[in-house]
Amino acid sequence: MSFSTTAVTGNSIFPRNSNSRPKNSQNRKEVISLLQKCKHVYQIQPIHAKIIRNAQGQDPFVIFELLRLCSNLNFIDYANKIFQQTKTPNVYLYTALIDGFVSSGCYLDAIRLYCQMVNEFILPDNYAITSVLKACGFGLALEEGREVHAQVLKLGLSTNRSVRMKLMGLYGKCGEFERARQVFDEMPEGDVVASSIMITSYVDYGLVEEANGVFNRVRTKDTVCWTAMIDGLVRNGEMNRALEVFREMQRNNVRPNEVTIVCVLSACSQLGALELGRWVHSYMDKFGIEFNYIVGGALINMYSRCGDIDEAVEVFGKMQERDVSSYNSMIEGLAMHGKSNEAVEMFWTMIKQGLRPNSITFVKVLNACSHGGLLELGFEIFHAMTTRHGIQPQIEHYGCMVDLLGRSGQLEEAYSFITKMKMAPDHIMLGALLSACKIHGNLELGERVAEILVNCGDADSGTYVLLSNVYSSSGRWKEAAQVRAEMKESGTPKEPGCSLIEVNNEIHEFLLGDLRHPKKEEIYKKLKGLNDELKSEGYLPATEVVLHDIEDRQKERALSIHSERLAICYGLISTKPCTTLRIVKNLRVCNDCHSMIKLIAKITKRKIVVRDRNRFHHFENGACSCADYW
Repeated sequence: MSFSTTAVTGNSIFPRNSNSRPKNSQNRKEVISLLQKCKHVYQIQPIHAKIIRNAQGQDPFVIFELLRLCSNLNFIDYANKIFQQTKTPNVYLYTALIDGFVSSGCYLDAIRLYCQMVNEFILPDNYAITSVLKACGFGLALEEGREVHAQVLKLGLSTNRSVRMKLMGLYGKCGEFERARQVFDEMPEGDVVASSIMITSYVDYGLVEEANGVFNRVRTKDTVCWTAMIDGLVRNGEMNRALEVFREMQRNNVRPNEVTIVCVLSACSQLGALELGRWVHSYMDKFGIEFNYIVGGALINMYSRCGDIDEAVEVFGKMQERDVSSYNSMIEGLAMHGKSNEAVEMFWTMIKQGLRPNSITFVKVLNACSHGGLLELGFEIFHAMTTRHGIQPQIEHYGCMVDLLGRSGQLEEAYSFITKMKMAPDHIMLGALLSACKIHGNLELGERVAEILVNCGDADSGTYVLLSNVYSSSGRWKEAAQVRAEMKESGTPKEPGCSLIEVNNEIHEFLLGDLRHPKKEEIYKKLKGLNDELKSEGYLPATEVVLHDIEDRQKERALSIHSERLAICYGLISTKPCTTLRIVKNLRVCNDCHSMIKLIAKITKRKIVVRDRNRFHHFENGACSCADYW
């Protein structure tokens, strides 16, 4: 796609039709007023008919408003038809439709229209330039963007601030940081908007430290700049740093907006920082931050993922507007907390409310069926996807069904289901079946599944560990050791077990046998005391879950220093009696820890909530909400 070089050196320096005058200016004002008051798509065509009857179909002022209206209401195809019927469109009409294509995500169409404009010898102004640069940036059209930049230099628009901003955005989105930095360095020092664009560009490519360098050099940061840095840290997994930047923002008396709140709630969700999340919720109420469906969904996610499903339900009940994503969040939250039947009921309620479920909805509700062992209901909903809702199952939906069959112990049926699929299985689906083979002790099928994963090149650390565990649980130590050696040779690192606990608004992290914590001596003293109490209650370590060929005493030691046990002990010595302890673990809770935590909850008269990779476990009075099915 190329631009005419003649277009930017043509004789005309004014857009066509700029001096045209309608016959009846009063009619023009009335029609433009009607267009500006229009709120719904179905109102557009009657007004357009009136425009044609009034012989205003070629009035550039009226057509400009009509194009803007169609674009704002996402009626871009109709806007394009109107434009095509305009005999001599000027630069303003071209820009209006280019803007419409950009806002509708039709970036290539926007660039093509700009090409058409310059090839028609219509001189672009700074508004047209910024629009097409935006299209090039979002469409990652680097070469076309470079051509526009050349035109910018020829037209003498390189000093225009808006044009510079869009050039930075273009190069940043395309990963051309040297060019983006050149434009940025030409901006006035301390330009907070330019700095925010540069920060976002860096974090989009995972260059957190480069973004932080720009952020630290901004003397007077506004809400957008703070939010850009917080959002970037969250998207790159730097949750603790994101929360620290948010605290610094508070110390600098900069008030957050809805976007900031959503970013901070996301960080709280992933860290399990319930108390901080509650504080953010109260902050919203205090300063009147709008409680829309986006913020409401973020609150539901935060409370659900931080272990307080009752508060999530309460937030959902207070929402005046709910969209499909709100229901999706609630279905997922209920499923995570072992409330599978309630999650399915929420799904039916959504449909009764007239909301159409989307592909994500079915992933959430099928996961709920899987967590609750609702096999028949799961298949009923799965088949209803196509027969009643017209949604074709994707790999994620098939994965849910394989997981549902695997958890229910129907391993051969799960394998048969995979072989009959219209698409190839992914490593997540095969990993779920491999995990089910370990749980149900089917070594032969486990080997078959693992072989598929390895041969396809999809084996990650979880695959190797699962296969090793399948061998270990069958006492085949030699094969288990061989698999772990292969994992080491392939350079695939094993994800270490990690547990987090929030105490006094601070997140404390523990690894297996961790000795880094300043209160390590008190933690291990508490752990020893608990072990003695548990043994007097009849607890016997389930050493068979330690999948290494070592003596039982060593196995007991390995079990006792699991990260979630250390986090629980720290919680016990650091919080008041009867306080609920909330733990977040990155891996699945092992059977022995599950049994032990039930007893700890009984002995200490505490409620202990553990979020592992699969779901939440609410331990209370010697029992768990999962009913030992997870």
